[in-house]
Amino acid sequence: MKQSRIMSMVEAATNVVVGYVLAIATQIVVFPWFGIETGLAEHLTIGLAFVGVSLARGYLLRRLFEAIRVQSAE
Repeated sequence: MKQSRIMSMVEAATNVVVGYVLAIATQIVVFPWFGIETGLAEHLTIGLAFVGVSLARGYLLRRLFEAIRVQSAE
């Protein structure tokens, strides 16, 4: 069954949101180990800096693999 572009975007967005939450939690735990002290606002901003890139990466890779799958099925 072929995955639609919309579902590819939903999957990529879900992956990014879950990754964002995990990244914030990881930063809050790990940063102090390295002497990096920041507030929640900074953690959220650092995480947001990577959201667009992560979303694009996930979507483009999903579409690439979907194209490969469809091509190999022909």
